[in-house]
Amino acid sequence: MSGIGSILDIGRTALFANQTAIQVVSNNVANANTPGYRRQALRLEESMSIHTAPGQMGTGVTAKEVFRYFDAFIEAQYNDKSSDREMWQSLNDNLGSVEILFNESIQGGLNQTLASFWEDWQELSKRPEDNIVRSALMGNTSNLINTINRLDGDLKKIQKQMDGMILQDVDRVNAILKEISEINREITVREVPGRINLNEMRDKRDVLVRELAQYIDINYIDNGGGSVIITTRAGHTLVDGHSHFQIKYEANKIFTNLTTGSSLDGKINYEGESSYELTVQVVEGGAVGAGSSFRVSLDGGRTWIKDENGQDQLFSADEYENRVTLPVDGLKIWFDGFSAGSELMPGDEFQIIPKSSLYWYENTSTAMNISPQIFSDGRMNDRRLTGGSLAGLITFKDHYAGKYREKLDATTKSLIWEVNRIHSQGAGLEKFSYAAGTSQVTNAQAALGSATSGLSFGDKLQNGNFTLHVFDKSDGSIESSSLDFTSIVPPGTVNFDPRVHSLEDVRDAINSIDNVSASIVSNRLLIDAAQGFEFAFGSDSSGLLAGLGINTFFQGDDSRSFAINDFVGSNISYINAGRVNGAGEINPGDNQTALDIAGLQHKKVSITTFFEGRTEQSIQNYYNSLVGNVGADASMARFSKEYNDSLAKDLNRRQEQISGVNMDEEMSNLIRFQHSYQAAAKLITTADRMLQTLIAMKN
Repeated sequence: MSGIGSILDIGRTALFANQTAIQVVSNNVANANTPGYRRQALRLEESMSIHTAPGQMGTGVTAKEVFRYFDAFIEAQYNDKSSDREMWQSLNDNLGSVEILFNESIQGGLNQTLASFWEDWQELSKRPEDNIVRSALMGNTSNLINTINRLDGDLKKIQKQMDGMILQDVDRVNAILKEISEINREITVREVPGRINLNEMRDKRDVLVRELAQYIDINYIDNGGGSVIITTRAGHTLVDGHSHFQIKYEANKIFTNLTTGSSLDGKINYEGESSYELTVQVVEGGAVGAGSSFRVSLDGGRTWIKDENGQDQLFSADEYENRVTLPVDGLKIWFDGFSAGSELMPGDEFQIIPKSSLYWYENTSTAMNISPQIFSDGRMNDRRLTGGSLAGLITFKDHYAGKYREKLDATTKSLIWEVNRIHSQGAGLEKFSYAAGTSQVTNAQAALGSATSGLSFGDKLQNGNFTLHVFDKSDGSIESSSLDFTSIVPPGTVNFDPRVHSLEDVRDAINSIDNVSASIVSNRLLIDAAQGFEFAFGSDSSGLLAGLGINTFFQGDDSRSFAINDFVGSNISYINAGRVNGAGEINPGDNQTALDIAGLQHKKVSITTFFEGRTEQSIQNYYNSLVGNVGADASMARFSKEYNDSLAKDLNRRQEQISGVNMDEEMSNLIRFQHSYQAAAKLITTADRMLQTLIAMKN
């Protein structure tokens, strides 16, 4: 009922409400510069009214709740752009480091050393007998090899550095996910919707979510209270209320996806490392080693590795002894552990991940690969990570650095093959008493042109033959012979056929030539002259000499193994400047081989990578395209980083306009609530005087 007591009570609630409002304002002022703090305000409500004879009478004011200003829609947009910004920031930083490696304006760049290499061969063609010129060629070739080795080594070192940074980010992400789930639990237990808001915990959670978005792209769903769900954009759940999931960065995994009814109980194995993920799909079923075959994809089954005819290349499914060497970073694949009756079925698939990748764990035993993946058309796989610094680091390591190393390997491999192809058919200042191949096979009984042989340049071999000139030291007579495969299966085949003949067949064909013998040592071919004889090599239409590393200038098959042939390195007389002429003679002044090698500087050759396909251009121009790729990628990353940074800053500014503390506004509120507090106190003083007057009247 109305009365002096009601007036006192109204004054009391007004005092408490305005006191609370002043306390909220004070907290805003105190935290004006606190990162992640959201401006708070007190929601006031009119207290319950009382029905009386004159009419409804109010009973004062109620401090209902302290709430915070926050726009969830803007925050979601900000986190989205923050993820994109951090990904491009990471790419920009690391691509900047790679730009320095491929800076051709500095002394000793690969362009310069390549140019010196071609010039030295041109100089050798002018003075083929001059050992000074030959020594200069060896010196500049060593510089070329060291430059390529260093470039590849530096790229590999940068990739390894990424692993450490990724592991740090993964640990932090898992810690954030755990902390967010714990905050969700506390909010669920302690918060009373509409009355007690845990604004501090919500601010802390928002800060953690912002930090999480910097590492990994996310979707944030707030169902109220502690019921918050956080997933990746692709839908992998990271936090679900009180529960959280883990991500792990792990190396070398194989996943098996068998067709319904498959009786397979063995496993697939591999050797080697690659920046690619391999999908192996069985095409022809059956027992391992009994005609079953598979094809390989590098983009999850979107496309498949093709043969020279543009058809899906098929590989034999066999055991370790007949393991297949893929044209992908030299990876070797085989099957083992099969019981009797166990067979591969068409459609059986195996995913081989020969590198460290990021996995999402639904439970302790169920892992799903969520590493970023870029398809050959440049689009990112939207079923994987597409944003955050983790996506940037992994994309740089696997896609960009991997692509650069692949193109550098393609440059090196083309240089090795084209120079060796010419050099192996030439002659130097001395003849051979023995010649050792530098290229090794994994199976000496397999056709050299097949993937089972393991020969690095097996795909370069062609139907044809080479000439071996045998010289009698005593009388200078010459016997020139080509390999004869007539007595080797299939009978009647005179020339070498890479689809049929093995290293053992080549050995046997050489052994049919008088006064020379061939053997296989450590799966490499070795040719020896009989006592009192020596030999030299002539024209080779098959590519066998270059493929097997016999009479070559270089050895190796990629940027890491690239080196001068040990035979040439120990004796510069074996640098081939000339050739054996039609009469079987080696003229010291002959310069045809040197001229042909020097001519490679501007000759267009076929170079292939799995990411970009086949191209026809000179070796030096192809390397220049690699330098151009690095510059273009760095420029794109820089632009994308700046673009997303601008958008993120604008969204953060808009959020600050809503939830940031404005000191002018807070001072205005402080004065307003202070006056209200003083008025409430005056109201109580007045009511007290009224009460004292009544008491005095009674006395």
